[in-house]
Amino acid sequence: MGPPPSGTRQRPAGSGQGRGFLEASESLPHLCQEFTMADVAFVVTTIALFALVALVAKGVTKL
Repeated sequence: MGPPPSGTRQRPAGSGQGRGFLEASESLPHLCQEFTMADVAFVVTTIALFALVALVAKGVTKL
């Protein structure tokens, strides 16, 4: 085979540079789960906050 096309670089195997997000997430599976739990906590907290504001607004209108 000839040389690679111009503009492409080949890294030595095991250089460790250029690891993609997918490769990093496969090596740290618990990290993805932590982000998912943080997202769920954020959504639940936001819904609870809106429900609290709605209850306060309902109580104020009765005054």
